[in-house]
Amino acid sequence: MNGLSAALAEVDAINDILPQLEDKADCLLCPPATLIASMKARAHPRLKVGGQSCHASENGAHTGDIAAEMLADAGASYVIVGHSERRQDHGETDADIASQAEAALRANLIPIICCGESLETRKADATLDFISAQLAGSLPDSLSAQTFVVAYEPIWAIGTGEVATPDQIADVHAHIRNILVERFADTGTNTPILYGGSMKPGNAADILAVQNVDGGLIGGASLKAADFMSIYKAAIA
Repeated sequence: MNGLSAALAEVDAINDILPQLEDKADCLLCPPATLIASMKARAHPRLKVGGQSCHASENGAHTGDIAAEMLADAGASYVIVGHSERRQDHGETDADIASQAEAALRANLIPIICCGESLETRKADATLDFISAQLAGSLPDSLSAQTFVVAYEPIWAIGTGEVATPDQIADVHAHIRNILVERFADTGTNTPILYGGSMKPGNAADILAVQNVDGGLIGGASLKAADFMSIYKAAIA
């Protein structure tokens, strides 16, 4: 929940930098829904635009919600579903996330499906079991042969100053990859897995070098073009 129309100046800054860099990684911003259309209108063709959440229904009496079709109509090509803040702040369940992912596919959006454990789960050495259960409930069968993305966001490493170690990241991402391959075969082999635990310009290169880390789900560092492009440079290095 960051960004008024004045923040679109950061998109102009990205437009200046992005064409100078090799086109070796996807570049995506997911602004508040109020900015999607205007961001899409001024974004460089290589800068994709997505939504932060969507309702499972195509339309109806759901005041304050936004349908996947509305996001697509505004210019989005992706949508994040199951972000930890949506799960915590709005009580969204794994079943809700699965329905939202199906809605994204219905609207021809690529869903970015989030998973991640709390500090209590991490301390209890129950991370991998938790991730298994969360993905089992959050990934609908309809994803088979579809393009989708999974993002691992350890809740305990978001905005806390804590950062998961490369070994911790590698363990979870390998576990996610195994789940995806077992369930979706070749689709699971090729599905990007993003890391979303406070990736910043200073740690992006090290995290992106970890096996099965295919990119980042960037939080605060995405609010400034200079920081965001520094991470992009690490991704294409």
